[in-house]
Amino acid sequence: MTTRTRAIGTWAAIAVGALVVGGVLAAIAGISQLPAQGMLDPEAAGPDGSRALAHILSDHGVEVVVARDRAQAVAATSSGSATLVITDTAPLSDDDLQSVVEGAADVVLLQPRSRDLDLLFDSEPAGVAWDVLPPSCALPEAQAAGALAPGALFAASDAAIACYPEGDAAGLLATAADGEAGTGTRVAVDGTVLFTNAHLATDGNAALGIGLLSHHPRVVWYLPSLSDSDIVAAPTLGELTPPWVTPAMVLLVCAAGAAALWRGRRFGPLVAENLPVTVRAGETTEGRARLYSAAADPTHAADELRIATLRRAARTLGLGPATPAHAVSDAVAAALGADRSAVRGILVDRVVRDDRELVEIADRLREIDLRLSRAIRPERNTP
Repeated sequence: MTTRTRAIGTWAAIAVGALVVGGVLAAIAGISQLPAQGMLDPEAAGPDGSRALAHILSDHGVEVVVARDRAQAVAATSSGSATLVITDTAPLSDDDLQSVVEGAADVVLLQPRSRDLDLLFDSEPAGVAWDVLPPSCALPEAQAAGALAPGALFAASDAAIACYPEGDAAGLLATAADGEAGTGTRVAVDGTVLFTNAHLATDGNAALGIGLLSHHPRVVWYLPSLSDSDIVAAPTLGELTPPWVTPAMVLLVCAAGAAALWRGRRFGPLVAENLPVTVRAGETTEGRARLYSAAADPTHAADELRIATLRRAARTLGLGPATPAHAVSDAVAAALGADRSAVRGILVDRVVRDDRELVEIADRLREIDLRLSRAIRPERNTP
């Protein structure tokens, strides 16, 4: 391969790498721009989403507009002829919640918090009801839906119609925006139990959702986000970084790449070099044996021989590498039909004190290897 060919290959690899990196960055940017789809999201098809209810409303001629920030919700309800559906209001302040609610003809809270119940219904949370309850109220939408399990309960209020009651609490509160009966109603209901894709087909959940959200030709489905919060977040690292840092880093990366190409071309391809000396495996084994002999440590040498025998026996018997030594020893004794304590003494327990006992243990270990191989693989013994 010539120098010119290597240079062309290098630049081609760089170009391909740049295209791959660019494609990955573009994909990440596209994914980050997708709306978050979660609990009661009308565009989410998962169990916690509300896409099914949104499609049913569309089939009934109701336009469903998804608002993912407060500005979109206010603009979409400015005509005064839309039903505003609000999910989790945690990011909103009291004033923000009041301002969003004021512009809508009807308001339905699907995840009412204690603050929401106090501001809009003069109520508070009062437990949970999982049993199916009758509507027991004069609200036409609840009467049409019939009995259902409402989930969260709210304390009954004199200013609100209380449906699906249980004791002094109710699973649905409905009140007029101006405090009088008629249009402009505000409803609090546990949408996480009633209007998700997983629960919509249960009891009268779908009928209740259609009844509450189809009063007007448009439904503005508002999912408050962290961008709606008035809490000022700490500046990010990107905001604190001076504008000249990014161009400088790009320049340094380009310089490093150019230097790598400039210096890398001089080295050329790797060259294989034969070793000047080849050491046979037998010589290595004999060398280790002499080292053990010089160390006058027959116990350690015997342990090395036992470990090797146990590993071979475990492989032969199909045992795992983590099998304890005593378990392997017992399996060997069972396979050979030998005395368990005798085999365990050879493989594990017996203490080797001198070279004579080391030679004896080595002979016994070799005998176990041969007998085990013949017992497990008898076909090797046939001529």
